[in-house]
Amino acid sequence: MGYGDFKSLILPAVALGTPASAVIARLMRSSMLEVMRQDYIRTAVGKGLSYRMVILRHALKNTFIPVITIIGLEFGHLLGGTVIIETIFAWPGIGRLLITSISARDIPVIQGCIVFITITYLVINFITDISYSYLDPRIGRSKH
Repeated sequence: MGYGDFKSLILPAVALGTPASAVIARLMRSSMLEVMRQDYIRTAVGKGLSYRMVILRHALKNTFIPVITIIGLEFGHLLGGTVIIETIFAWPGIGRLLITSISARDIPVIQGCIVFITITYLVINFITDISYSYLDPRIGRSKH
C-alpha cells in the first residue's frame, strides 16, 4: 500500500475528522432547534409554506452563522491535528516536516512551516468572515 492508496486514507481521515464533525453536528442541531423556535419561522409556517421550504429558505441561513464560526475554528484544530496524524501514520506532509525539523533544529524550515500554517489559518478565517455577509447581508452593512 502506497501513499496514494484510498484504503490507507480511511483511518487517518476518520481520526482527524471525527472530533470536528461531532462538534459541528452538535452545534448544528442546537442552533437549528433554537432557530425553529423563532417568530419568523412560525410566521412562515402560518403563511402556508411547506416545512421543507421553511427549513431551506429561512432556517438554514440563520443556523449556519454560528456553525460557520466553529468550522473556521475547527480548521485550526485540523491543522494542528495533521501534525500528530502525519507522525503517527508516517505520512509525508507539512506536519511531519515540522516535527522532523524540530528534531533536527532546522530553524528556517520550522519558521517556514509555522508561517505557512498561520497564513492558511488566516485565509480560512477571512473566508469565514466573508461567508457571514453572504448568509446574512445585514452583517456586511455596518455603518461606522
